[in-house]
Amino acid sequence: MTQRQHGTLYLVPVSLGTSPLERTLPSAAAETIRGLRHFVVENPKAARAELKRIAHPTPLRELSIEALPNQPDVRALEALLAPALAGNDLGLMSDAGVPAVADPGALLVREAHRLGLRVVPLVGPSSLLLGLMASGLDGQRFAFHGYLPVKDNERAAAIRALEAESRHKHQTQLFIETPYRNAQMFQTLLATAAPGTRLCVARGLTTAEEWVQTHRIDAWKRRPAPALERIPTVFLLLAD
Repeated sequence: MTQRQHGTLYLVPVSLGTSPLERTLPSAAAETIRGLRHFVVENPKAARAELKRIAHPTPLRELSIEALPNQPDVRALEALLAPALAGNDLGLMSDAGVPAVADPGALLVREAHRLGLRVVPLVGPSSLLLGLMASGLDGQRFAFHGYLPVKDNERAAAIRALEAESRHKHQTQLFIETPYRNAQMFQTLLATAAPGTRLCVARGLTTAEEWVQTHRIDAWKRRPAPALERIPTVFLLLAD
């Protein structure tokens, strides 16, 4: 008897907002997602909304949608990958953007590799790469740092450290903030970074609120502050 082959783990991109489907998801990727019946997701409610948006042909109640724990152990990861081990294709979805990049899922992907599963990333929106593309900053050398500290003094110290690293390595620094603290982050950047440091603010990428501008800090100080409250934003910094 021929041994049943394993399924594939597909890394499923999710829209960054309410932009038209055809703007952010290639038709081939959408068709692959519509063919999946098993999913591991960051948030089941958000995943169902996205699957409905892409017109998944199977009734949502008939799909297998399992939530990814915050800190899964090996046993939990193996259980989540069981459909793929049994020969079924499986999709991994985060709440927005692409899985495992500034979003959960890397541990599941790592376990899939350990178990010998094929891993296929589908093309879709990544706010980090879109922001870098639109920034005009160095796209050859860059680093993503996730969230900076919340406390004012610690946030300012982190910005100074990233600025020093950027200057030393000639490297673009990318970071994000919880949307309701975006305005505080922006003001701390203006108060902390050197006048000649270039700052890109990439807001609401691929959505109706999309807005991307890059200026030196001294030029930002002469401009009205952008409206950033509650809108996902990527900050990019490059020091001379």
